[in-house]
Amino acid sequence: MHLMTLFAAHPAKLINLLALLLAFPGSWLLHATRRREQRAMASIAAQRQQQPDQEPVLDWATLRMNRFFYRFGFACLGLALLISWISTRY
Repeated sequence: MHLMTLFAAHPAKLINLLALLLAFPGSWLLHATRRREQRAMASIAAQRQQQPDQEPVLDWATLRMNRFFYRFGFACLGLALLISWISTRY
């Protein structure tokens, strides 16, 4: 019941809370994907130094997974921005 009165009194704050709940996982996903990508590139650079005759590459599944995580993370941030923008109307 208390939540309903809070929503009635401050709808923009609760809408911004929803935006924050979408933005945090999206930003964390982007950060984690970027760190994983940097570690993979550092590993490839180390493999090149150890075996200069072979060309190490990332597998296709990892590249697709990273691309999906980037898209999903940016979609979460975009949706959070849209929701936050909508909350300024109230």
